[in-house]
Amino acid sequence: MVTAEIGSRIRRRYREGASVRTVAREFGVSKDTVQRQLPPEERRGAVDAARQRYANRSNTPDEQKLRREVNRLYRSGKSCAEVAAALGISTPMVQLRIPRQLRRTLSETASLVGRRVTARLPEREIIRRYMEGESLTALGQRYGVHASTIRRRIPQAVIRPQGPVSPAQRRGPLQLPDEQIRQRYRKGESAYSLAKAFAVSQSVIRRRIPDDEWRGRPPRKPTAVQQPKPKRRPTVRRAKLRIPHTQVLTRYRSGESASSIARAAGVACMTIVHLIPADERRTNEQANRRAPDFDGVEIRRLRAQGQTVREIAAMAGLSVKTVRKRRLEP
Repeated sequence: MVTAEIGSRIRRRYREGASVRTVAREFGVSKDTVQRQLPPEERRGAVDAARQRYANRSNTPDEQKLRREVNRLYRSGKSCAEVAAALGISTPMVQLRIPRQLRRTLSETASLVGRRVTARLPEREIIRRYMEGESLTALGQRYGVHASTIRRRIPQAVIRPQGPVSPAQRRGPLQLPDEQIRQRYRKGESAYSLAKAFAVSQSVIRRRIPDDEWRGRPPRKPTAVQQPKPKRRPTVRRAKLRIPHTQVLTRYRSGESASSIARAAGVACMTIVHLIPADERRTNEQANRRAPDFDGVEIRRLRAQGQTVREIAAMAGLSVKTVRKRRLEP
């Protein structure tokens, strides 16, 4: 039997964050007894219970000690996998215990990996092996890095040229007597003969001759810019009327619509409208008032007699849409 005092203590302990299992163990009762003492609105759901368990676990001494050790190892430069291997836990457990503000970005991780690689590479041994004839690719495979990483650790004076070696690379920088080349050029020798005498190209000789002394081809005269020809406008093909112009005016003045005349003439409706003087053109209201006797009153009377809208439209020579529209007019 749970007294009122024990029930209040159970509820207070549950509100402090303890789980149902923990409260039942502390008071020596079952979990069902603890559940009956809790109001329904205070009971935690599955999500809230999981969050509360995580909060309770993070406040325990063991969890705080583990979190401090994880952060210490992670700040020292170790990766999450190395921290997990050192503490005997999984990598996701390490990642959950590292605060978001302490997590490294991708660039920081790449820099850390580069510093580790640099620290473990024996540069003197790499230079010695390279000077003995081993290639960059073979050294990269030996130490587990890229060939460019090996290349950055070898002095420039020791680097062997890649691919076929040209004569210029074999003999080093040119040491030409510039003043002698200029004097011989002033005396009349050509750039071709000087290049052949010093075993260089003509462009090398050209760079050693001043511009005002160079005997080269005169510069080309700038050609006049030709103006683009104006584009010809495409000719407009005008449609031919099947009926004379006078007949168009006669039929329009007699009351025929422009659309009907256009169908008979084989042209567009606007072509007929442009042929009609502006003062004789009918407005939209005037053009649509065919059969003015069939107003709304007459149409409703015929409908009351039992005639359909289609029959009335055929009788008046109007469209069904026009009959329906006029039917609503007063």
